[in-house]
Amino acid sequence: MKEFLKEAEIFNAENVLGYIAEISKFHRIQGSKELVEAAKYIAEELRISGINAKLLEEVYDGERWYLTLASPIAWDLIYGEIEIEGTKVTTSRTPLVVMAHSPSGEAEGEVVPIEREEDWEKAKGKIVMVSEKWHENYKKANKNGALAFIAYRKGTGKAFPYIGLFLTKKDLQWAKIPAVAVSEEIANKILKKVKKGEPVKAKIKVETVISENQILPMVYAEIGKPPYVLFTAHICHPKPGANDNASGAAMLIELAKVLNNLYNDSFRFGFAFLWIPEHYGTQAFVEKYAKLEDYYAVINLDMVGGSEDRANSTIMVIRTPLSRFSIISGILEYFIDLANSGGESFGGSPLPKMKSKSYPYELGSDHDVFNLFGVPSIMPITWPDRFYHSSEDSVEKISKESLEIIGKAVLATALALAKGKKKELEKFARGFAMKYLGELGMERDLEMAEKLVMLGLSRDSKFLGLKVGHEFTFEPWLKWKKKGLISPRSIKQIDEKKGEELEKILEGKRVSILLHELLILGEMMSKEEAFKALEEEYGSFEKEKLEKAVEILRSLDIVVF
Repeated sequence: MKEFLKEAEIFNAENVLGYIAEISKFHRIQGSKELVEAAKYIAEELRISGINAKLLEEVYDGERWYLTLASPIAWDLIYGEIEIEGTKVTTSRTPLVVMAHSPSGEAEGEVVPIEREEDWEKAKGKIVMVSEKWHENYKKANKNGALAFIAYRKGTGKAFPYIGLFLTKKDLQWAKIPAVAVSEEIANKILKKVKKGEPVKAKIKVETVISENQILPMVYAEIGKPPYVLFTAHICHPKPGANDNASGAAMLIELAKVLNNLYNDSFRFGFAFLWIPEHYGTQAFVEKYAKLEDYYAVINLDMVGGSEDRANSTIMVIRTPLSRFSIISGILEYFIDLANSGGESFGGSPLPKMKSKSYPYELGSDHDVFNLFGVPSIMPITWPDRFYHSSEDSVEKISKESLEIIGKAVLATALALAKGKKKELEKFARGFAMKYLGELGMERDLEMAEKLVMLGLSRDSKFLGLKVGHEFTFEPWLKWKKKGLISPRSIKQIDEKKGEELEKILEGKRVSILLHELLILGEMMSKEEAFKALEEEYGSFEKEKLEKAVEILRSLDIVVF
């Protein structure tokens, strides 16, 4: 299938860099007018290239729900500033001075760092400063009579962090004080003085507009006929947000233009493209517009421009979960390896240009939602990125090399799926299934994993016209009645106490991944089989935690047995 990478040479990373520069000009906070403007820019770029793109419109109003997520408020930033010890930083330097969704307000007073729970006793009439759990601590600051709220994030150095409050209309009953962010460098200066017993004064001003509603924009385009390979990328995040995620949104524009020119009726797949606000937009699209049966698989592009030398990034391929096994994971891995080849080992074998590795399924972007709803979804991403969610995530940090590697590999994957010969795809499917099971089998015994891989191959075969895989019939343990991402913050909107209980259970990222995969498996097979499959996929875990989380969801009628 190497010929498809050669065909993918048409992909132009220079074009992608240009689109990144344009998208990065918008302060793309969820619920803001500039997010809508960014979506309109993308729709217009597609229209100019002869692609019939629709601008689908839902609503941010802080009240309505999209599946399991409560909409944040409609919000726009006007101006913000913070002055500490003679140093003044305003939104003309970076809009990230103001925390996303902060109310307006002015405050002047002494800064109190909150490092221990007992520090809240000193919050009344002061400006508090915290380094973690910002939404939770912002609520505590309001409750304890603080004048204003300062946030910072460890590890950001001189950069200002992006921190969003994602307030709902219900939250506005208690959310009253202005919230700003400072760099770690500024925060450390404050901490140093306070620990010496020297008082630190700050002056804060925030001007924002909280409106009744704002458009939740989704740009959607189709090329050819169903079934489709669907490509997704989220368009939200603050200015500049070059890698996260102007890079994915920009790459999607280039892929749409290239595939529009290459497509013909002999392809076994058409192509669909979706630009959305992260998670909220995906769930709105699935709930209101998607014909899920039309999609063979999803490739989600998130942070595809990280640099190995500047940002310390690795090219990661996040595979589908075992419950949604598909050869699309293996095909993308294959082309990433080929596109990433440069130079030779001492024996003449190819060496990678950038660090690269494939990983089991992880939560964290828009591929999540489609996996929950039965469509195998994967994600190439560059991670870590030391400029992540900060004012330093700018265009000059973007790696043209990573854009080329990922862009060409994704394009080659689409072409291989659409045009690959059945015999080659069957051979590849068998090989990848053996590789995948072999990796799992090196550490643990397999039983359910083999069945799920065969089940996934059977689904692949129906779309690709292959003769691999096998159907299995299981007895489901549960029904996921209110399906969507499980967010403790949204659960708190339903039941504060149970939301807090769930939040404690899901404190570790791994537990949240396991819970979502368990619920998918639970809809397919018995409880015993679901837990066994989960262990074969991820290794050992605390079963009691997951059982408690499922019980909380059952008590809220989100799942039923």
